[in-house]
Amino acid sequence: MGVSMATARAWVERWERQQERYAVDREERFTVIADVVEHAVVGRARPLLLDLGCGPGSLAARLADRFPRAEIVAADMDPVLLELGRTHHADAARYVDTVIGADGWTDALGLDRPLDAAVSTTALHYLPEPVLLRTYRSLASLLRPGGVLVNGDHFPPDAAPCSDLTAHVGRRRSERTGGHAREDWRSWWDAAARDPELADLLDERRRRHTLHAHSGGDERVTVCRHAALLRRAGFAHVAPVWQFGDSTVLVGVMGDP
Repeated sequence: MGVSMATARAWVERWERQQERYAVDREERFTVIADVVEHAVVGRARPLLLDLGCGPGSLAARLADRFPRAEIVAADMDPVLLELGRTHHADAARYVDTVIGADGWTDALGLDRPLDAAVSTTALHYLPEPVLLRTYRSLASLLRPGGVLVNGDHFPPDAAPCSDLTAHVGRRRSERTGGHAREDWRSWWDAAARDPELADLLDERRRRHTLHAHSGGDERVTVCRHAALLRRAGFAHVAPVWQFGDSTVLVGVMGDP
């Protein structure tokens, strides 16, 4: 079910443009996530990083450029995006096929030492709170003392009027920077469905999404709830380090043993 280099490049580049519609100041968000990782891994010769919901390797590739000596494990359940990442960003990470939050999902990661950082961007919002808490607890058990979880996503505030406001601010920013006019998620997938080179991978994707019904929604878990869940999971310190509209980078830090 592999794809050619040319096909992978074309679809990943189109994915990058499509994602700019949704992630406000996407490159700045990526840079902030990398800044947090930089702070966490200072002095470590071979940092171990985990990219959760890696898609086609967008964040992993940027981290690999920023931290060329790091070992990066990139995890996702989507066979289409994983194959695109393995082909187009082959040297960025070791790609792992696993369902984040499912029973035993961390076994597939094949980690040989504690993580220095786990990162994610626009990927965990589909997890219901019980699954999110279980995922955070799993990550807390994998991270070393002082290790970090860095999650960049859309986190609505607790109050509905504020949620409407932050979403509006983010949308207006996207319109000013041209992201709003770009291809959307659905049209990207509709176009991919017409590429015969992706047909087998898309069949497998449909099969998996039938098995894992929770994988495609948006649970709208607020930033305060995320922070509370992180603390319950064992993170000693939790704080947002960057925000524009409802696009936020939230960091959880493991305490000393």
